Amino acid sequence: MRIVITGGFGFLGRRVADALRTRRTLCGAPVERLVLADRFVPAGTPVAHDPLVEVVQGDLRERLDTVFAQPVDLLIHLASAVSAECESDFDLGMSANLDTTRALLDAARAQSATGGPTPRVVFSSSIAVYGSDPALPLPPVVSESTLPTPQSSYGTQKRVCEQLIAEYTRRGFVDGRVARLMTVSVRSGRPNAAASGFLSGIVREPLSGLPAVCPVDPRLPVALASPRRTVEGILRIAEAERGTGPGEFTGGLPVNLPALTVTVAEMLDTLRRVAGDSVADLVTVVPDPAVEAIVGSWPAVFDPTRATALGLRPDDSFESVLRAYVEDHPEAVTAATTGP
Repeated sequence: MRIVITGGFGFLGRRVADALRTRRTLCGAPVERLVLADRFVPAGTPVAHDPLVEVVQGDLRERLDTVFAQPVDLLIHLASAVSAECESDFDLGMSANLDTTRALLDAARAQSATGGPTPRVVFSSSIAVYGSDPALPLPPVVSESTLPTPQSSYGTQKRVCEQLIAEYTRRGFVDGRVARLMTVSVRSGRPNAAASGFLSGIVREPLSGLPAVCPVDPRLPVALASPRRTVEGILRIAEAERGTGPGEFTGGLPVNLPALTVTVAEMLDTLRRVAGDSVADLVTVVPDPAVEAIVGSWPAVFDPTRATALGLRPDDSFESVLRAYVEDHPEAVTAATTGP
């Protein structure tokens, strides 16, 4: 089985790749080749030296011939420009998110049209496809049957890509599956340009002894998923067989991955309880209307029926999320985190 991960050296790409390198099988077949495609490849990264791994570096649309030089059985499309940068640079978002996705789908279509296997395509979408339109406010609980009315360029681009994948699947060009990701927290590493990035930063930075800014009203409820749960969801959607039975991928609707609903205040209270006052006091609330307009337009409470049918579940609590981050990244934590 030849698997391609776009954004393979990004935050989620590396974790999905690590999970596959550990498992060595998917869909009951051995993983024979794992292609990590990314514009940027960190120097000296150990994964690049794994005999299982092939690295394709550069602009994805310019490297599609290399990506599809051998048949692709599974394509996990994670590469994306993020929310705030799409809002500030419309053309960047359209190019990186919409144009690149269509180019990938056309390359996958060409493979199946010339007698190769029909690729299974897993697309990482986002809850940013939802938004409260004045004519159609969001319901208290959102499900896959809720009409998406995105209120940002990023959400609109993700929604258009969802529809493209549904059409290419209907026509038999690909076997497409869409995973709508919750905000992933806590992300390790450096901050990115995502509007939701502060939902990691208000935990990550204080735990490493650095100040952080919360740009929203702490009473704002948000839908989160840990990196562990997010990777689990992506791979479960990738490997599920189509059908109507338990654990099977039914129909063409996207799957909203399971959400842990908390307020930002509850996140900060958890940080204080686990890491102590000196850590929590490093967070300052400084409202940013632009960030709050984007993040505040996203729903926070989801009906988990479709995800539950695939055997997926949300994180137990934000404390479990925080402690998992500390366990996974001890080198990034300088504060005492051994609270009660």
